[in-house]
Order: sequence, then C-alpha cells, then structure tokens
Amino acid sequence: YIGDERVIIGSYHFVFEDEKCAVPEGEEGRFQELPEEYSHLFLAIGGRLAAVICIEDPLREEAPEVIADLKKLGISKMMMTGDGERTARAIAARVGVDEYYAEVLPEDKAGFVEAEKKKGRKVVMVGDGINDSPALSAADVGIAISEGAEIAREIADITISEDALHQLVTLKAISNAL
Repeated sequence: YIGDERVIIGSYHFVFEDEKCAVPEGEEGRFQELPEEYSHLFLAIGGRLAAVICIEDPLREEAPEVIADLKKLGISKMMMTGDGERTARAIAARVGVDEYYAEVLPEDKAGFVEAEKKKGRKVVMVGDGINDSPALSAADVGIAISEGAEIAREIADITISEDALHQLVTLKAISNAL
C-alpha cells in the first residue's frame, strides 16, 4: 500500500485479468505501443496502471542457428513461455520458432507436456527454473541448464551449460543416430 491505495505488480494476466486494473483514460495508445521484444511487468496503484517495467532478457547469439539446426533434425513446437503474446511472438520471430505458446502459467507447463505425450509425441523439455521442474519431470527427456535452479538440475535427465546451447543439437543428432 501507498497510503490507502493498494499497489499491485505482476504480469498482464495478474494485473488486468485477475485484479481488474485499468489503463488510465487517454493512455491506451501508449499502452499498445509497448516494445514487443521486452517482457513487461505492470505496476498498478489504486486499480489504475501507473507504470510498465520493460525487462530485456537478451537472446543468446547462437539461438537462431541452434533453432534452425534442431528443426533440421526434426524438432517442432519449440517455445513455451510465461511471457505475453506480443513478446513471445517477437522473440519467436527473431529466433525462427514457428510454433510457440505464450502466457503459460508455471502449473500448466507439465500439463502441456502430458497433453503432447498423449498425442503420441516424444517430448523434450529444456528449462532452468523451479517453475520448469514439474514439466522437466513429466517430459520423456528433461534437460536442465546448469546455471539454473538446483531442483531443475536434480529432476532433469541431462544438464547442459547455458554457454553451450549447441549441445542440444549434438544431443538430438546422437539420439537420432541411436
């Protein structure tokens, strides 16, 4: 609280859908022009949007090449993120991902993995956070990033370094050969 006014900070879903906050009148245009390449954290005071914090999560330089190589090896549906639709779309376009899922809540990641498996697909999940752990466990193969959360590393079948995303391509090539 600031004085008597409630302060809320969080995702679009939390601030606007769950908490029913509003964009101040006359500011709708600015709200629509938020840069898509950033993750957005919304701050509302007294039920009205007061600020948007733009967070840059820089793409790894090799990401487009790794995605292209994985596609050649038969990997599809490559991105699931908690980021908003606009940010996910912009990042997917930059790295060459054809199919992505945005605004995925942490508790829904494992459900997504299970649904894909029920369709007869083999699922490889790559993640680094506590919120990724249930999906890493549910996947046919869970791959953790070594610099991520300890629980993700414990649950995963394989751990790779964040500095070596090309290891994903090597792993898939070895798997195909076997």
